[in-house]
Amino acid sequence: MAIEDLFKVVKARFVDEQPAQTAEKDVEIPQDLLFKCPRCGGVVYNEEFVRAMKVCPKCGYHARLTWKERLDLTADKGSFREFDADMKSLNPIGFPKYEEKIARMQQQCDMNDAIVTGECTIRGYRCVIGIMDSHFMMASMGSVVGEKITRAFEYAAEHKLPVVMFTASGGARMQEGIISLMQMAKTSGAVKLHSDAGGLYIAVMTDPTTGGVTASFASLGDIIIAEPKVLIGFAGRRVIQDTIRQRLPDDFQSAEFQQNCGFADMIVERGMMRKRISNILKLHGFPKEVTGR
Repeated sequence: MAIEDLFKVVKARFVDEQPAQTAEKDVEIPQDLLFKCPRCGGVVYNEEFVRAMKVCPKCGYHARLTWKERLDLTADKGSFREFDADMKSLNPIGFPKYEEKIARMQQQCDMNDAIVTGECTIRGYRCVIGIMDSHFMMASMGSVVGEKITRAFEYAAEHKLPVVMFTASGGARMQEGIISLMQMAKTSGAVKLHSDAGGLYIAVMTDPTTGGVTASFASLGDIIIAEPKVLIGFAGRRVIQDTIRQRLPDDFQSAEFQQNCGFADMIVERGMMRKRISNILKLHGFPKEVTGR
């Protein structure tokens, strides 16, 4: 019996056994017990969903991860050393209640801004890594995000290390106005510096990668990888359709569409991502410094 059917039977039995005054009340399901896939509607036990790296076992939907979850799945255990851990956003244009929102996000997400950068090994191969977390203001790019990315590429260029950047963003951060838009040029310049020094840059696009992040460093990878069916684009679908007065394909801005059009080089499932990245580093001649897990 499927979990959905079992749930209906249990719910019906529960309602039948309750007094009349409570029979009409719906049954509350603990949030940490079941996961309902937003794509296929399938229901699985949350424990099973987490064991599957937060990938729906029925349709392959890749749910969004926190930066810690992504790091645990990617880097060798104990190898990560964070850069600029204490860097925090100010309020450059005096946006109302911006400081309060940042403080709330910092507490909820256990990070100072929408990206964590650092150095680690992936199956023994040393690299600089950056992980954007969409739980922090949809990983919007403000001054701190841009600065941390820039410093990560500068460090990689100086130490002749490859860069692996997991992107996820709704674009530039409106609360920082023109300051946030300036980060597009700054991060792109840092990627160019790293490229001129002969460095390898692997961009891994996760859900969603949009706006100014797509229009800058996320699209400049030597190799661009995407997780299956993630949203990749710049402007929203409706904005584009209203501008060009044409109906867009149903799979427009999906990872598969981007690959078919030559924008993404490959689509890699989450369970194979770590191995695929390490294989790319190996093929490009980087030495294996330690034995990775």
